Amino acid sequence: MRIQIVDAFTSRPFTGNPAGVCLLPAGPWPDDAWLGQLAAELNHPETAFALPLPAGAGADWEIRWFTPLVEANLCGHATLATVHTLRREGLLTGGPVRFLSRSGGLLTAWAEDGEPGKDGEDGEITLDFPAAPVTEVAVPTGLADALGIRPGATFRTGALGDLLAVLPDETAVRALRPDLAAIAALSLREEARGVIVTAAADAVESGYDFVSRFFAPARGIPEDPVTGSAHTALAPYWAARLGRADALTGLQASGRPGLVKVALHGDRVLLTGRAVTVLEATLRV
Repeated sequence: MRIQIVDAFTSRPFTGNPAGVCLLPAGPWPDDAWLGQLAAELNHPETAFALPLPAGAGADWEIRWFTPLVEANLCGHATLATVHTLRREGLLTGGPVRFLSRSGGLLTAWAEDGEPGKDGEDGEITLDFPAAPVTEVAVPTGLADALGIRPGATFRTGALGDLLAVLPDETAVRALRPDLAAIAALSLREEARGVIVTAAADAVESGYDFVSRFFAPARGIPEDPVTGSAHTALAPYWAARLGRADALTGLQASGRPGLVKVALHGDRVLLTGRAVTVLEATLRV
């Protein structure tokens, strides 16, 4: 069995969000403990495991995602990395690929044609994910202290399970140095996966419309480089605020930045980006 490390939402190695991708053989799922141990061994924000499904199953692959600590409900960057890997392996049929997930339902993806095997030259990949509408709430106790700045507004993201904090400007997002232990404690108390911070782009000519960062230390991810799933909440928020549902671009301003194009279509969000394979290996256990 082979495993690949893929940098997602980028066209340059060592940027974007790294994900492990393991294409499993047909049959039953391996033991959950083994899946978790392999994800912990790789120690990337997420590792995706994809299991091929038989004809007539309603999907092409079943997909699961693991952080170094827990199984995740939804992961955008590792799904994009999986589609990228399927394309490189010649396992896409030319149409959409359908993934059956245990909590996100049916997820669909499209891969544009590219030059196979040459990372950074492959076409874009688009994911069709459920939108996470946001609901404004009072700033939770301790959030301002944990972030080191008081948000202008705070939202819950429904089934996504995050807190979304709106900061005054891009500079504040980039300068943020949160207390990660406090973020972890607050996330557990609020039953949140993590905390998204966001602001509008400082300059309209920057090539992106908004910036964000994402912290999920209680899930084993101190700061996630580029979080596709967080953009399922960022898309409806910024679409409403900017009055545009299509052609929005978010920059996740982590130490490994990446761009996510988003388009809101009713209760679905299209997430578009590129990916680069940086490592291929053979599992020996």
